[in-house]
Amino acid sequence: MKYKAIIFDLDGVICFTDEYHYQAWKQLADSMGIPFDRKINERLRGVSRMESLEIILENYTGPALTDSEKEKLAASKNDIYRKSLENMSPSDLSDEVRDTLNELRDKGLKLAIGSSSKNTKFILKQIGLEGFFDAISDGTNITRSKPDPEVFLKAADFVSEDAADCLVVEDAEAGIDAAVAGGFDSAGLGSASKYEKATYRLESFGDLLNVIS
Repeated sequence: MKYKAIIFDLDGVICFTDEYHYQAWKQLADSMGIPFDRKINERLRGVSRMESLEIILENYTGPALTDSEKEKLAASKNDIYRKSLENMSPSDLSDEVRDTLNELRDKGLKLAIGSSSKNTKFILKQIGLEGFFDAISDGTNITRSKPDPEVFLKAADFVSEDAADCLVVEDAEAGIDAAVAGGFDSAGLGSASKYEKATYRLESFGDLLNVIS
């Protein structure tokens, strides 16, 4: 096989929590009188919570906010978001993703998560994948978000493989950029499947089986 390990982004790849994020950010923005819509929301894909808040605050016209106040706002958004995640269940994991992951595992590949989310482990538990992956690199162990490659480099380190032997699977251009910056091949799903920097452009998650053979 071409690779020894596959590193997956979580949201938009393994499962979909975009709507939960959008509703949580919108509730926060509405409470502050900040214009926020799905077009602005697209800019938040793949970036950290605090960086997302800064993007939203570009349209803020109230009194200047201290760093402490911004931290409280981000925490408030996360509380709304995490509460909504309690509604997730194994039914949020598609049969295609589940079957493909199991087949990749059967082929002897190491499987890891590389996500900026600090809720990664909770989401994996909710969808029935707690303990499934060989390693998890997420928002709790990184200091720089995508397009910085840190989250993927740490994931590769956690599974004891070089970047050249790992494939990154992403749905956001920032994630593909992070993979390129770290020396990884990448497979683009969703909107990232149209991104010219992606090594492979996937029509579906199951297409990974054709890429790795």
